[in-house]
Amino acid sequence: MGVLNVTPDSFSDGGRYDSFAAAVQHGTSLIRDGAQLVDVGGESTRPGAARVPAVTEIGRVVPVIEALSAQNVPTSIDTTRAEVAAAALAAGAQVVNDVSGGLADPAMVKVVADAGCPFVIMHWRAHSADMQSRAVYSDVVTEVRDELSRRVDDALAAGVRAERIILDPGLGFAKLPEHNWELTRHLDRLIELGFPVLYASSRKSYLGRLLAGPDGEPRPVDGREAATVATSVLAVAAGAWGVRVHDVRATVDAIAVWRATGAPELTWRPA
Repeated sequence: MGVLNVTPDSFSDGGRYDSFAAAVQHGTSLIRDGAQLVDVGGESTRPGAARVPAVTEIGRVVPVIEALSAQNVPTSIDTTRAEVAAAALAAGAQVVNDVSGGLADPAMVKVVADAGCPFVIMHWRAHSADMQSRAVYSDVVTEVRDELSRRVDDALAAGVRAERIILDPGLGFAKLPEHNWELTRHLDRLIELGFPVLYASSRKSYLGRLLAGPDGEPRPVDGREAATVATSVLAVAAGAWGVRVHDVRATVDAIAVWRATGAPELTWRPA
């Protein structure tokens, strides 16, 4: 899953693809580099980010999704709003990727159920402005697993089909670095729930902290790519259904090397 942020303030590439032409060009380049799905987002979810009006979010993502769909580029919509998801699906998006797992907008599960599309349910506890204050766990793997299970139950009760559900542990969302590493170490515990798992470590701050220099300063965003590739390949090797990354080519190359050792080929298809 290649990341396409049509935003001015995303933590990694904010402002780089916030024009229509740049966004469409980057979306097609992600496919050329080997992405099998382009995840289009119009609202930053970085820690501390302020929300934007739904009309702004729709205005950012819908024209891009329409243009990419016209070029047969498969897209997902990265949003927590049912209104935005519905507009994106009408524009041609094939998947809804909700970082709140339906908690931010109770109408989301009905939109997904009615559309019959795949639904990425991420572990989430609060909006970006204060999510890190909720990063309190006694057993992060068990608690994330249990909270995701409850979100699955709610989605199923609302009519979302089980075979359309994909889970995401939500690395960096109400998580401290040690929580992210623990979830990565025990990804099999989430896979045991029986649903495809999406892993999204790309360029996140906990990788920067791991790679901090002698002065203790975290490695800048543009220096976290090797760590992103390493964690993504580890996740795929552990059985993840997919990985969400900014630099698609580097990850695709690394997975090709892993596959050359006799590992199974990965081919994305809508659930």
